[in-house]
Amino acid sequence: MNIAIYGKNLDVTDALKEYARRKVGKVARYFNDTPLQAQVTLSIERDRHIVEVTIPLPNNGLLIRAEEDSEDMYASIDLVVDKLERQIRKLKTRLNRKARRLDATTGQALPESETSLDEPAPADAEEEGRVVRTKRFPLKPMTVDEAILQMDLLGHDFFVFANAATGDVNVVYRRRDGQYGLIEPEA
Repeated sequence: MNIAIYGKNLDVTDALKEYARRKVGKVARYFNDTPLQAQVTLSIERDRHIVEVTIPLPNNGLLIRAEEDSEDMYASIDLVVDKLERQIRKLKTRLNRKARRLDATTGQALPESETSLDEPAPADAEEEGRVVRTKRFPLKPMTVDEAILQMDLLGHDFFVFANAATGDVNVVYRRRDGQYGLIEPEA
């Protein structure tokens, strides 16, 4: 596993880099020798030590992302690795279940979902009430179930996607009752 470690508002020591590499490298065992790349960002904001890990999965285009914070950077690393492992186990379970379930119309296995890419907004957009972050991602067709899976993997409350059934841009979102909602444009 290729792990890139970045520091934001702190100097990353060799000991911290080695600890992060060893801990984050553990998740590679879930992927059977698939070459993975992980981006680890360590940052400090006030008294919070924040660790963010992003791992794009090359075979199916999914993106696994986890973020945790605590009062200690080493504890934050441990927490984020635990979260990643839970997400990976959940993903593997869903993908295995999905592989066994065939699309009734074609008899083919359902396609995998796509990923989204983050792009930070320019620094001058940080005023109150203004756009502070812009996200760009490919709108490749996927089913509603795949969009929900991608939303859960990213840890977001909503996800914008191109609906494979209609070709329209749709939004899935998590409702307060724990269920999911779908927003479709009117013709």
